[in-house]
Amino acid sequence: MGNFLELLKVIAEQNESIKRVVLDNAPENLKLTSPKIQKDIVSAAALETTQDIISELGDAPFALLVDESRDISMKEQMAVVIRYVDMQGCVIKRFLAIEHVTNITAQSLKAAVEAIFCTHGLSLTHLHGQGYDGASNMRGELNGLKTLIMNANPTAFYVHCFAHQLQLTLIAVAKKHQPIAQFFDSVSHVLNVVGGSSKRNDMLKYIQAAKVCEALDNGELESGRGLNQETSLKRPGDTRWGSHYDTLLNLILMFSSVVDVLEIIAEDHTSEHMGFACNLVLQLESFDFVFKMHLMRDIMGVTDELSKTLQRKDQDIVNAMELVRISKERLQMMRDDGWDCLLSEVYSFCDKNEIIIPNMDDLFVDRKRSRRKAEVTNLHYFRVEIFLTTIDKQLQELNRRFNEVNTELLLCVASLDPKGSFSAFDKEKLICLSQFYPVDFSDSDRVKLSNQLATYIIDMWTNSKFSEVKGISGLAQKMVETKKDIVYPFVYLLLKLALTLPVATASVERAFSAISIVKNRLRNRMADEWMNDCLLLYIENDIFNSIDDERIMQRFQNMKNRRGQL
Repeated sequence: MGNFLELLKVIAEQNESIKRVVLDNAPENLKLTSPKIQKDIVSAAALETTQDIISELGDAPFALLVDESRDISMKEQMAVVIRYVDMQGCVIKRFLAIEHVTNITAQSLKAAVEAIFCTHGLSLTHLHGQGYDGASNMRGELNGLKTLIMNANPTAFYVHCFAHQLQLTLIAVAKKHQPIAQFFDSVSHVLNVVGGSSKRNDMLKYIQAAKVCEALDNGELESGRGLNQETSLKRPGDTRWGSHYDTLLNLILMFSSVVDVLEIIAEDHTSEHMGFACNLVLQLESFDFVFKMHLMRDIMGVTDELSKTLQRKDQDIVNAMELVRISKERLQMMRDDGWDCLLSEVYSFCDKNEIIIPNMDDLFVDRKRSRRKAEVTNLHYFRVEIFLTTIDKQLQELNRRFNEVNTELLLCVASLDPKGSFSAFDKEKLICLSQFYPVDFSDSDRVKLSNQLATYIIDMWTNSKFSEVKGISGLAQKMVETKKDIVYPFVYLLLKLALTLPVATASVERAFSAISIVKNRLRNRMADEWMNDCLLLYIENDIFNSIDDERIMQRFQNMKNRRGQL
């Protein structure tokens, strides 16, 4: 029957007047419960919701975030999200629309974006930032979407999604460094064999549960609320590289149980994976595998924190740059001082699982090339060729991928950071920052900005209310709270422009997650307009819930002549 009619039926059973007037005595040609009327009601609600989003945006500068993906019916959909600073100085991201595009070339995407802007009364002149996931049709230097938009508006600066760059960094390390690539191949084979069937998966859980109970009885594990929960091997996703970190954590936790399952499979003469499982046992019970497993867990632990933080809704560009810098420093510290700690942990793990530890002074022998002895010791191989080389490649990729950090624009933006009692403040860089936005700052405005900055920084240094402010987003909110945005309008405008620059496309990706809920296997024939309206109300439910029902009903009545009142 559908959710709408089912809910209406339930309400009518609780309210006699609704049942009598709406259902029992309604004229036959007044079909307010028909699918067409339902779509009109949702359309009216979506229009009111969009109107509130546009009203909240006002004339403020905003950034554009775009991504495309296929829905359940294999139609290419382009999601559009805008990012701006509201009247309270808070960074806001709002889903604007989803558009079916039959062609994903840059020209087609630009035309679709312009059509959406025209529908909602937005102008490219107010666009001050672009954020995409790095696809060639998006970031292409000659004919990409970002280039086409910047040709129309040079101040629509492009920032490559930080979270996407981080993923590319990890993939590059895993694929370009042969020993690490072989390690991830082995992990993938383990997941395919052990988790390939529900029977083997249940076997793994049963063995792990028995080991946990034994450890609790021996006092090796502590018991308590939330401790020792049932776990399983998580299968990582190529498009969500952070999932590999969870896989490694669970593999370390359940290592002995995984080996037990593989040994059972290896001894099962009826299993087609018998020989494969036997080889995997040999790989897992090697010092080489255990060392790489712990090394990649530590490296991905550093980047996992960065990845999750970058995808927060209120992240700003200065804080993101700082997080990247901290991650680089942590990796460098791990390179300089982390060897002994890692080796000690690997030794302890090997002792616990009865894995042979090689003599580090002996010559290294590659098991895959047993006839050829390398002229290096085990210590040199594991420390230089694995430990140092893997971290160096990670650092090199981070420096290469995050090249926006070195651009003049973002270096100027960093001067707004209030950290350390505004220690990063640089008047000349902030005036230079205003030159990136000639439409927003005239020559006379820059003279006024120079005078405001001189007064502003003294005010900030001596005002105790700003001593504990964190990040430029917190600074903007505190300026609004203390009315300093009125006192220093040009400084506050610089803050808004800096906060408008996008950091990650997580908001767009969340829209595609919502599509799988709104347009699912049972509703895979939804029309594009119907899906867009439902998706808008689902994602922006906070605005929708704040709209008075009378407004939606009035909009519904004004859409066309009706035989009756809603």
